[in-house]
Amino acid sequence: MSHSDPLEVVLGFVRTVEAGGGGADIDPFLAEDFTLTEWPHALSKTGSTRTREETLAGADDSKAIVSGQRFEVVRTTTEGNRVVLEMNWSAVLLLDLPHWDAGETIRARSTAVFELRDGLIASQDTYDCYYTGS
Repeated sequence: MSHSDPLEVVLGFVRTVEAGGGGADIDPFLAEDFTLTEWPHALSKTGSTRTREETLAGADDSKAIVSGQRFEVVRTTTEGNRVVLEMNWSAVLLLDLPHWDAGETIRARSTAVFELRDGLIASQDTYDCYYTGS
């Protein structure tokens, strides 16, 4: 990835995920030592930290869990190589989860903090607040 504008890199990454991109599609956006930290929320009481390889595999696995992911970016903040996105996320579930059934649309308000290095995403911290209703 040769982009130098951190916000453009992050938005490109998000749009690739939204378009259904799997591991091979998001791979060019991530640094070799990338880490994804998902802070605790309704579907993951303890949260998790994933390596680059686990994140790439998760992108492929997500196709069996959700479809039609949408990221409505509400606000962006960029400071140097740090980009913060506030987003409304939604997707259609392909299987049953606690609080939702297959076929329902799942929604979350999400804030994601990205750190970039050499034009690549080195880390992502995600804070998701899932909710029911429209």
